[in-house]
Amino acid sequence: MAAKEQVLLERASRFDEQALAEVYDTYSPGIFRYAWRLLGDADLAEDCVSETFDRYLRALHKGNGPQEYLQAYLYRIAHNWITDYYRRSPPPSMPLDLELADDHSRQPPFLADRAIELSQLRQALAQLTPEQRQVILLKYLEDWDNQDIAQALNKPVGAIKSLQHRALEALRRLLVRQDMAV
Repeated sequence: MAAKEQVLLERASRFDEQALAEVYDTYSPGIFRYAWRLLGDADLAEDCVSETFDRYLRALHKGNGPQEYLQAYLYRIAHNWITDYYRRSPPPSMPLDLELADDHSRQPPFLADRAIELSQLRQALAQLTPEQRQVILLKYLEDWDNQDIAQALNKPVGAIKSLQHRALEALRRLLVRQDMAV
C-alpha cells in the first residue's frame, strides 16, 4: 500500500475533515461508475455511494474500518449494498455506456452496428452471475488488476482468475449464441 494512502487512512480515522473529504473526492466517482454499471440507474448509484460512505463513517465511529486497502474496503461496502439491493428486487437490464472512443466514422450504419453490439453485450452481461459480472466490470471497465479485485471481493487471487475465466467463457458462449440467432 502506498504511504500516501496509509497517511490518509490514519488522518481519516481521526476524523480529519480534510482527509475525509479527500477520501470522498478520490473514491466516490469510481464507486458511482461501478454502481451505475451494476444497477443501471443513476439515482440508485448515488444512493449506493451515499450509503457506502455512511457505512464507512459508521465503521470509523465504532473504531473499525480499514487498516489498509481503503479502495478495496469501499468497493466491498458498495458491492454488499448492491447485493442487498438485488436480493430485494431482480436486476434490471444493464444500460452500460462503455464510452468506447472510436475514431471511426459517425455515419448511421456504424452507429447502428455499435448500438446492436452494446445491446447484445448488455444482455449477455445480465445473464452472468453477480460475481462474474462484478469481476468483468472491475477488470475491464474500471481497469483494476486481479490483486485489487481480490481485495475488494475478499477472495484469493486464484478465485478471481477463475471467476474471470468462467465469465469470459460464458460471455463468449452467450455472444456466439446471439450471433447465431440473428
